Amino acid sequence: MTTVKPAAGKAGTFMLGDREVSRMGYGAMQLAGPGVFGPPRDHSAAISVLKEAVASGVNHIDTSDFYGPHVVNKLINEALSPYPAGLTIVTKVGAIRGNDGSWQKAAEPDELRASVEDNLRNLGIDHLEVVNLRIHPDDQAKGNHSVARSFGALAAMREEGLIRHIGISGATLPQVSEARSIAPVVCVQNEYNLAHRDDDELIDSLAEDGIAYVPFFPLGGFNPLQSESLSKVAGRLGASPLQVALAWLLQRSPNILLIPGTSSVAHLHENLAAAALSLPADAVAELDTIGSKAG
Repeated sequence: MTTVKPAAGKAGTFMLGDREVSRMGYGAMQLAGPGVFGPPRDHSAAISVLKEAVASGVNHIDTSDFYGPHVVNKLINEALSPYPAGLTIVTKVGAIRGNDGSWQKAAEPDELRASVEDNLRNLGIDHLEVVNLRIHPDDQAKGNHSVARSFGALAAMREEGLIRHIGISGATLPQVSEARSIAPVVCVQNEYNLAHRDDDELIDSLAEDGIAYVPFFPLGGFNPLQSESLSKVAGRLGASPLQVALAWLLQRSPNILLIPGTSSVAHLHENLAAAALSLPADAVAELDTIGSKAG
């Protein structure tokens, strides 16, 4: 009897800290309401997406307690607890949501501890497998400010056992280097896709050291990827443009872990199908021109 490999498993695996995860994961951000704020439009649909993701071989779920806030973690807890063996839930701290839905910086040590405790409580667990420090865009706009105070606070919580591994999000190469001088970094989560390729050098550097790179907005985020070259390649391959964009990321570097998000089971299956899509060399060459044109 032939064993059918789950969809996500066709992407292969990579180590996230000491956890082996499928390179095709799931980002849970879109399960919250509009603007990642408030409850989902359809509670039962959100639960179904989470259950189907795991059933399809996803063992890496990306979340944060400021998605909602609190909403998405509670959905994950409801849908998946008790959590299956091998499931790695990665969360993020460094922000809180205002009553108006604004994204506000919360990176002081006491604020980070409160965020970690919120994640623990709403996920219903006693430690967090991986926590990413989110660097606020306002700080980045001022230049490469030091991450030592905030990252050091997470490192202290790692020593306490509240956190097993630490990553960093929205970071530059110097900030990643500074963080690594304080404690091991298991992943970097930055914006990266076919059209936004500022991190090419960083990805290659991390790959040499066996560190995962997790692109957010792999499909363009709030401004979905639109490209004539992408559409042409997709047409030739009989795939959707978004599937091709995901497949390109998987082929870009073995340390790239994908976390495309959706609130639809049908869209989830479309994303996961990209794990089985192999892009020929001529397609990759054509797609690579998208990034160079954007730059």
